[in-house]
Amino acid sequence: MADTDPVVALFAGASGFVGARVLDALLDAPEVARVLAVTRRQLGREHPRLANRIVQFDHLERQLAGVKCQVAFCCLGARLEERDAAEEDAIRRVDLGYTLAFARVAKAAGAARFVVISALGADAAAKSGYLRVKGELERTLAGLRFGALDILQPAMVLGWPREMRAPELLKRAVMPLANPFLVGAREPQRGIPAATVAAAMLGTLRSGRRGEQRYTHAGMCALAQLRPRKPAALVPATQ
Repeated sequence: MADTDPVVALFAGASGFVGARVLDALLDAPEVARVLAVTRRQLGREHPRLANRIVQFDHLERQLAGVKCQVAFCCLGARLEERDAAEEDAIRRVDLGYTLAFARVAKAAGAARFVVISALGADAAAKSGYLRVKGELERTLAGLRFGALDILQPAMVLGWPREMRAPELLKRAVMPLANPFLVGAREPQRGIPAATVAAAMLGTLRSGRRGEQRYTHAGMCALAQLRPRKPAALVPATQ
């Protein structure tokens, strides 16, 4: 399959804060022929290129056996309050367990590219339970050997999720004011709008890059600017 051929995208996390924007981007993308969105509940929207598959994530691999795709996008993640409360069991179950199960489904389905949201500072040896789980996730995903593995590492995703505690609300309100002062080596710590992260996820497909890639703030902003690549023009045969 050429990079310019339309693809079937398998997508997990479409009902979330960032995921809803990723779904919009995928459905608007001319290079995506169909989106198979796997969710726990009905998305409640209709689109000629959208198929919504209701699943139990504890049985994901069995329920999605036999699906086919060329690319997979993952926005699965524990709820904000679970992260803030350092509930590592919940984080481990969703961010690690469910994401890895989805990655295995994608691999079995034929996905040549896997795109996932991780976090800045992800490290299996980190003191933070959240960053430690994300580090374990990145390491394990690399072992699945996708032809292309794109890992997005935002510091903070800007916007206003429905579920948000006061400390999170304050951080999101202050971060845009702090962004201009985060320069040089601190630039990756900048907050990034949810819409930009969504566009960057689609941009990984448009980049055509192979192998394992990690993107922080500047890389995600660059990906978000990529536009669809047109098929190469046919050159008339010489007589």
